[in-house]
Amino acid sequence: MNDGPVGREALLRSEYHGQTARIPWHDLQTHYARGNVVMVSPALDLVEVAVQLGMDNSQVFQAWIEGGDIASVSEEQALHWYDTHAVLWAVVAAPWVLIQQREPDSNPTE
Repeated sequence: MNDGPVGREALLRSEYHGQTARIPWHDLQTHYARGNVVMVSPALDLVEVAVQLGMDNSQVFQAWIEGGDIASVSEEQALHWYDTHAVLWAVVAAPWVLIQQREPDSNPTE
């Protein structure tokens, strides 16, 4: 078994891929209230973002933040999702919950 960075990255990718699911925004309220919800642009691969977070790849993550591809959820956005009973793609990369708004039938790893 490869315990190096490549092995760890593959393991994380497999774990996060298996944990990615559509979740109603209402079920994420507690995480949002704690400040643990991070919104990921639909232009990014949700699992890849989780992997890079898990690998502590701060350079890549910082570039995504600066590019506006990753951001905290605004109160207005949270209220809109609450009012519309939105269902979002999500994956937990503890302590963070990464979420992504996509079309209902889309695959978050494409």
